[in-house]
Amino acid sequence: MLTSLLFIGGLGGWEIMVILLVVLVFFGANKIPEIARGMGKGIREFKDATKEIKSEVEKGVSLDDKN
Repeated sequence: MLTSLLFIGGLGGWEIMVILLVVLVFFGANKIPEIARGMGKGIREFKDATKEIKSEVEKGVSLDDKN
């Protein structure tokens, strides 16, 4: 279930290796760490925004419960 949510449910080992090889050839070995750092920053910002929204919703719910 989790793998199908990550859109890699039907991919086997060989398919993933071919994709990684294409990425390596297309971007080059020097660019891949840069891309990974950028993706990491994006994921971190997304998680922070999600936590902020969740805390705002919980704060709003707790204020409604008090009234």
